[in-house]
Amino acid sequence: MASLHALIIDDNPTNTDVLAQLLEYEGVSSTVIQDPNDLTYHPSFAEQADVIFLDLEMPQIDGYQMLGFLRDDLGVNVPIVAYTVHTSEINTARELGFHSFLGKPLQPRLFSGQLARILNGERVWEVP
Repeated sequence: MASLHALIIDDNPTNTDVLAQLLEYEGVSSTVIQDPNDLTYHPSFAEQADVIFLDLEMPQIDGYQMLGFLRDDLGVNVPIVAYTVHTSEINTARELGFHSFLGKPLQPRLFSGQLARILNGERVWEVP
């Protein structure tokens, strides 16, 4: 999966560190944004991503609002994956247009396969 790039949008540094490490292990570089408002100043972060991992619960803007901004305002057309501890949100995430859903905590032993499937266009809806 060399030369692929992911954008991680999550206000929790522990979660971003774990996900960035999992991606790095798979050969995928990443950019981390902990304040979603930063995308208004740096839209290229989203435009250059091959996949976006988006937390649903953040203080300034929730993941559903961010999904709308990415799709409608920036025109991003890559898989956007909801990843959250709130696994009960899986149906709402599906209805509102997320490509995939991964419940936290991410499962390192499953992540490689999940990522490969997402990057191949398959929709992945899994909770721990």
